[in-house]
Amino acid sequence: MYDIDEIALRRLDLTVLLVFLGLMQHRKAVEVAGRMGLTQSAISHSIKRLRDIFDDPLFLRRPAGMEPTAVAIALEPKIRRAVEILSEALTTETDFDPAAETRVIRIGAYDNEMATLVPGLLHRARAQAPGLRFVIRSLGREAALSALDAGELDLALGFIWDLPQRFQAEPIHEEGYAVVFRADHPLATRDWTLEAFLQADHLVVSPAGDLTGVVDRELENLGLTRRVVAAVPLFFPALAAVAASDMVATLPGRLVAAHAARFGLTTRQPPLAIRPFEVAAIRHQRNAKSAMHDWLTAMLRPV
Repeated sequence: MYDIDEIALRRLDLTVLLVFLGLMQHRKAVEVAGRMGLTQSAISHSIKRLRDIFDDPLFLRRPAGMEPTAVAIALEPKIRRAVEILSEALTTETDFDPAAETRVIRIGAYDNEMATLVPGLLHRARAQAPGLRFVIRSLGREAALSALDAGELDLALGFIWDLPQRFQAEPIHEEGYAVVFRADHPLATRDWTLEAFLQADHLVVSPAGDLTGVVDRELENLGLTRRVVAAVPLFFPALAAVAASDMVATLPGRLVAAHAARFGLTTRQPPLAIRPFEVAAIRHQRNAKSAMHDWLTAMLRPV
């Protein structure tokens, strides 16, 4: 517990706290200065004030950047929460007029959500808000949450388990699975059974490069295994690879329904039960009452 007297508290302004959080995230003073639009001198002055107030070096200069001390690491969640509370107080957005807006909306998504949710979002949103511009970034789960923390995204789309409490998830739809293989695959003329499924060579989508996935966990529960021969990081390369080989892939059902035919693929229902997952629009808790975020989430749902 840190005892900060009233005089010390008056020396803490929001800029100093944002500099602290910026250094914790980026570890380079020059990068924090650029992102915040401050001079190097202003950053140095903020660091000095922080060191004086907390009676600790907080950040040690290293060849790779600024290394936080144990005190800085302990302070980070408390300072982050303080900044979030102030941000919530300043961003009680209640009115939002889509037709009059000209801001840039930034969304993080994986290619499944880009292919299944973003096209409809852009169509519906552009009809109501022609002045808005959209930037869609390809981000995995951890990177998307970090970008939401930093205010670099308005929304993240996808399925994230164990979502920290500082985020809010609004369900968009429940997603199941479908199996795809090329139209002249030997499986196309066989009875579609679990045995036939297990005898095939399988491709998985794994950003981390794992050769297992949700199907393997379900098979393990049945005491069964399949033969996974390849992993790719994205869903569209998976569709292309399956179209050009004897591999099969088990992919999100909406993606398959929308795009499998473009690759000349045959589809089947999985011959085993696979737990569905919930695709959600995720915002930072500081935007919980934002009318713009409510509107944006509504635009993700078909009418």
